[in-house]
Amino acid sequence: QVQLVESGGSLVQAGGSLRLSCAASGNIFSINDMRWYRQAPGKQRELVAVITNKGSTNYADSVKGRFAISRDNAKNMVYLQMNSLKPEDTAVYYCNADVYTNYMGRYWGQGTQVTVSS
Repeated sequence: QVQLVESGGSLVQAGGSLRLSCAASGNIFSINDMRWYRQAPGKQRELVAVITNKGSTNYADSVKGRFAISRDNAKNMVYLQMNSLKPEDTAVYYCNADVYTNYMGRYWGQGTQVTVSS
């Protein structure tokens, strides 16, 4: 089985920075796209950023220029550097990845809370 475990969520003041990490473990042969989603209270889960196994990235308009997604393929990890945080960035952030074991599956982490105070 595959597990994704996020870390790095915290309470931070507006304008501050945080770095989220997500570690994938298990019987992993390879990982394709890795993503960060977030879900704020009362809102639908939204895609924040995605990175391919070649390093191509894409971002939601709301975070472009402020967030940066990266990955370490050797460690099966993905990161989200979040700068210039705003109160509207407050949400539970989830890691998501397309992982090939003996079949391709999409896996989710349990989430990490990010709270931005004004």
